[in-house]
Amino acid sequence: MEISWSDFAKVEMRIGTIVEVRNFPEARKPAYQLVIDFGKEVGIRKSSAQITKRYKKEELLNRQIVAVVNFPKKQIANFMSECLIIGAVGDEGDVVLLAPDFKVENGQRIA
Repeated sequence: MEISWSDFAKVEMRIGTIVEVRNFPEARKPAYQLVIDFGKEVGIRKSSAQITKRYKKEELLNRQIVAVVNFPKKQIANFMSECLIIGAVGDEGDVVLLAPDFKVENGQRIA
């Protein structure tokens, strides 16, 4: 399905840095609860991510990621997710996070 450029422009993807990682035992599938700093304009957001197959908590801390920040909040078990982290999903469901090649300012918009 094709979308228009104006549809794509509505999706607000930004760079953020993971500042906190917690286990999420209440999730149906193995996941982490992440706290992400998107800079002054967007602020701190929380997200749940099913990335436990490929990443350890220690590897995620201070890592920059790409996320969609203008979706509505979503209740996942007892946790409210406030953004959607972007990743490539493999055949076995493992996720590889999308990230900038170089460190950039938190909140920078993806164009």
